[in-house]
Amino acid sequence: MKPQLDAALIAENSGLILANLTDELVAALAKISRDNVPNMPDRIITATAKHLALPLFSRDSKITASGIDIIW
Repeated sequence: MKPQLDAALIAENSGLILANLTDELVAALAKISRDNVPNMPDRIITATAKHLALPLFSRDSKITASGIDIIW
């Protein structure tokens, strides 16, 4: 999978980006409540989507209850 992911990240039309853990993203992470999304990786994913103003594909009830835009 890694070679396919690397190729998709390089391709300009893949729609994928590599999001760096910036100060702004850490600030967005602080706004995702541990009570709503207790799992740290899920909070990072949720905060990244919120910071980048992107919806998520998720069926996780805790993520969907966080107020983030969900497609699925």
